[in-house]
Amino acid sequence: MNRLTAGQIDFVESQPMFFVATAAPEGRVNLSPKGMDSLRVLDERRVVWLNLTGSGNETAAHVAANGRMTLMFMSITDQPLILRIYGTARAVHPRDRDWADLLSMFPTMGGSRQIFDLAIEKTASSCGTGVPIMSVDAVRGDEELEPFYAAMSDEDLHGYWNRKNTASIDGLPTRIFAG
Repeated sequence: MNRLTAGQIDFVESQPMFFVATAAPEGRVNLSPKGMDSLRVLDERRVVWLNLTGSGNETAAHVAANGRMTLMFMSITDQPLILRIYGTARAVHPRDRDWADLLSMFPTMGGSRQIFDLAIEKTASSCGTGVPIMSVDAVRGDEELEPFYAAMSDEDLHGYWNRKNTASIDGLPTRIFAG
């Protein structure tokens, strides 16, 4: 299927975490877990998610290289399901014209560095019976990640980005400062 169904949208919106996979034509594949209140389904063919500052910036480098992205959601409750969303993404940075409109969909979070806008090309689901049933006890980002970056001045945050977020581990540019 080349779009999300109403049931899949409900499933995506109820998940406490998701995974993002990207790869440039050459080099390493990146797979990152994401959580917090950082994803919005805009419609059946479009998903956006807010990317906070981290120790690397692989997703941005890979999206700059070719745009390919896969999101994976998995049920950790008693109803097993895995859903993958395949598509082409673009990175929206604070300097970009549509940053403010997209950012307004999310709560204020320190360290916000990109919003990835994914055009859905295909969805696929599988049973997920091999995924354990788990509970979410707390969200680390709310207590650790976000406050750490929220306490930084813009100058400190940009200095961190300059040291840690301008290139991928394979040396690809992330375009965090220049398009």
